[in-house]
Amino acid sequence: MAERHEDNSQRFNTEGHQHNSDDKSLARSCQASSSSSCTGDGGSSPGGEGKRREQDIASCCRLDDLKKCHKKLGWLSFSSTHTVLIDVSIFNASKQVRPQEGRDMWHSSFVKMPFSPASVITIKTGLRKLPTQVNRWEIISKKLDGLASKKKLEVDDVAEVIIKFNPQYKDQWTFDALFSLVKCIPKEENYFNTLFPKIAALALSLPQHVKKAIPLLQTGNCAVITLSQVQISCLLANAFFCTFPHRNTSRPNAEYHNYPPINFNSLFGNWSDRKKEKLRAIMHYFNVVTDERTKPQGLVTFERRCLRDSELRSWRSCDEKLSNLYVTSKGNIEANCAGMLQVDFASRWIGGGVLGSGLVQEEILFLMNPELIVSRLFTERLADNECLFVTGSQQFSEYSGFGASFEWAGPHKDKLKRDEWGRLQRQILAIDALHFKNPREQYSMIKVTRELNKAFCGFKGHGDDEPDIATGKWGCGVFNGDPQLKAVIQLMAAAKAKKGLAFFTFGDEELANGLKQIYHLMVTEGITVEKLYGLLEDYCAVQQADSHSHVDLFKFIRDNIRCSRSHL
Repeated sequence: MAERHEDNSQRFNTEGHQHNSDDKSLARSCQASSSSSCTGDGGSSPGGEGKRREQDIASCCRLDDLKKCHKKLGWLSFSSTHTVLIDVSIFNASKQVRPQEGRDMWHSSFVKMPFSPASVITIKTGLRKLPTQVNRWEIISKKLDGLASKKKLEVDDVAEVIIKFNPQYKDQWTFDALFSLVKCIPKEENYFNTLFPKIAALALSLPQHVKKAIPLLQTGNCAVITLSQVQISCLLANAFFCTFPHRNTSRPNAEYHNYPPINFNSLFGNWSDRKKEKLRAIMHYFNVVTDERTKPQGLVTFERRCLRDSELRSWRSCDEKLSNLYVTSKGNIEANCAGMLQVDFASRWIGGGVLGSGLVQEEILFLMNPELIVSRLFTERLADNECLFVTGSQQFSEYSGFGASFEWAGPHKDKLKRDEWGRLQRQILAIDALHFKNPREQYSMIKVTRELNKAFCGFKGHGDDEPDIATGKWGCGVFNGDPQLKAVIQLMAAAKAKKGLAFFTFGDEELANGLKQIYHLMVTEGITVEKLYGLLEDYCAVQQADSHSHVDLFKFIRDNIRCSRSHL
C-alpha cells in the first residue's frame, strides 16, 4: 500500500511541474531580487516592527476559541468494524462494565492470548524422556497463583517465572534494570516488593475479564476496538510477565514481525537512568490499577483509520483557506489542550521505543498514559495513508524534562469528564512522520505529499462537533524534519480538514514568531491550500537545485507572495 501511494505522489509531482513551469520561473526571479523590487510592504523600521508584531499576534486566535470535545454519542454498539469487549446491553442499561461473552480465536487475524488452549510450551520431564508439549497457561497460571499468594516478592521471583514462561530466552533476557530499580529507589517510594504479587494476581485474572477474541487492527482495514480500563490493566499485567505467545521475536518471517513488541522483557534489562524513570511511571500505573479504591472503571477506544486513494490526490485543487491558528512557545499539548485532538508524534510502530531506550514525545506520552501501550498488542505497523485514534486513555503521572533529562514527577489525578460511553474526554492521534537520515531528502514533493496525506488522514473529520487539533514540531526531533516545513504542512492539512490548529513550539521562540508572521501574511492575502502546494513545489525545486545551502521557507513564501502582488 505504501508503495502504491508513492507512485501516486510521483505522478502528481510530475504533472505539477509541467503545469506550473511559468510560475516557477517567476518565483525564482522573485527570489533573486527579493532584496529590492519584491519586498512589497516588507520594509521595517524600529517603530513599525512592534506594530506589525501586534498585528501578527492579533491574526492568530486564542486557545479558548478552538473547539473541544463535546460530541453527543448514541448507545454504545458493536458492528462488523467495531469490536466491543464489554457487554453492551448491560452497559447501556446501567453503565456497569461486564465482559462480553465470546470464544478464543487462535487465528492470524486475532490476538493470540496467553490462556488459549492452542498455546503450548515444550518441556523436558527427565533425562531419558522425550520433550512433551503442555498447555502454556497451565504453567503460567500455576506460577502466577504462587506469586499472588505471597505478601512480598523479590525481583528474583519475578525474573524466575518470566523465564519459566519463555525458557528459550534464558540466556538472552536480563533483568538488571528491574534489580537496580528496587535497590536505588528511596524507601518511602519503594513499594515494589508488595506490588509484584498484585500485578501477578491481575495477570492471572485475564480469562475472567477478557472472554472475547481481540481482533488485530491490520493494515488497510478501518476498524475499532473498545475495551474497559480493567481489561487493559489485565492485558498489561500479562505484558509485564511476558506471557503473550509468539511476540518475542522480530525476525522477518516471524508471525508478528509487523507489530511492535508488547512483552516487557526489553524494559527490564540494560539499566540506565532512562529505564529507571520509565519503570517508576509503569510501577505507579500498576499501583493505581491494583488498588480497589483507585482502579479506573471506564472504557477506551482504539480506531485505525485509512485514507481512500481518491483523497490522496487532491492537494492541487484544494481551494480551502487557512483555518484558525493559535501559536505559543510556552506550555505543552497534554497540559494545555484538554478536550482537543492531541497529536502523538508517532513511530509507524506505535509507541516507538517506549519499552526500550526511546524517550521523546511519543514515549513520554505513553508513559504518562500507560493504557496507550496496549495498542502495541493489536496495531499493525501504520502505512502511509493510516493513523490511529485513541479515545479515553487516562493520564496517571506527571513528568519533567525530555530525553536524557526526563524524570517521573509523581502521580497525576485526571479530572477530565467522561462521555456517554464512559471514556475520558481525551483524544490522541498517532501519526508517524517520515524519518530523514539525510535531512535534504524531505525537500521532495513525493515526501511532502506523503506528509500532507498522513497529517490529513489524522486531521480529517468523521462527523460534526469534532475537536480542533493540538500539535507542534511533528517529526522535527530525531526524525530530522524541518520545523517550518512541518508547520506549513500541518496548516494545509488542517485547512483541508476544516479544523483549527493549536501549535506548540516547545520553547522555540523564533519558530513561534516566524509562524505567526507568515500566517498573518497568508491569511491577509487569502492564500489557499492549492496556492501553498504550488509554492512548496517551487520551494522544493530551489532546495534541490542547490544542495549546499538552505533556503528559509517562511522567507521564501513571504517573498513570493509579495512578488506576485507586485506583478498584478
